[in-house]
Amino acid sequence: MSQPAPLKPKPRRDLNWSMPAPPQRRSRIPALPTRQLALCCALALLCACYIGPLGREATTVLAAKRELPVYCVEREDNVITVSFDASWGGDQTLRILDLLDQYNAKATFFLVGIWVDKYPDLVKEIHARGHEIGNHSDSHPEMSKLSSERIIRELDGCSDKIEALTGERPTSFRPPYGDYDNEVVTVSRAEGYEVVQWSIDSLDWKNKGAEDLIRRATKNVQKGDIILFHNDSKYILDALPTILKTYQEQGFTMIPAREILLEGETTIDVQGKQHPVAAAQ
Repeated sequence: MSQPAPLKPKPRRDLNWSMPAPPQRRSRIPALPTRQLALCCALALLCACYIGPLGREATTVLAAKRELPVYCVEREDNVITVSFDASWGGDQTLRILDLLDQYNAKATFFLVGIWVDKYPDLVKEIHARGHEIGNHSDSHPEMSKLSSERIIRELDGCSDKIEALTGERPTSFRPPYGDYDNEVVTVSRAEGYEVVQWSIDSLDWKNKGAEDLIRRATKNVQKGDIILFHNDSKYILDALPTILKTYQEQGFTMIPAREILLEGETTIDVQGKQHPVAAAQ
């Protein structure tokens, strides 16, 4: 007689028992390859490194309106501004003034206070010949690194010296090195200056020769442009006659910065071009 099959034991159900975990499903989003993942991490780190040190300037650019100087001006007439920064030497200045007279050009000379101290007679001569004298700071610092109080001291220090020699106080300001931030622009304007940069850079300070200087200074010049030169650059006297003659042949009248700037209510676009408000609406 056959024996019955043994009974299977029932599973134990104690307090620690739980249902087995369901099998894991693969995500439908493919994992990034190792190389792409590393690239994304590097990009994120680069952004953090770039934005972090900018501090106030990064906040200004990303979260608020940026205050811009005037780089060029919307003009209907064929006028441009020739400008010279004078920070160190002065030996070529009288010859520059003679050439400007020869081509019936009026320019703006942005002078540093320490230059004014060293060449007071040249300051008087620039003014006597009918050129504008602009403020280029008193000691040629990086203006964006200064407090509001220091910015004002730099402006006043230079303008006081110029006014004592000429009887006229500057109304245009060009920051040394072209360096500025919102505070430099707003404080300067509150003190009565328009901040004037340039739309054409001759790069004469690189001393690459007269032909290079002429090409850079005369290429694609348009009405309302402001051109940057330096009074002590090596080839300025060799190049300036051709440059001024070319401007005349192109039909431009050369006027100081204070005259090329627009009067009344104006706006400045993201390229630094000054417009009358009516034209911008």
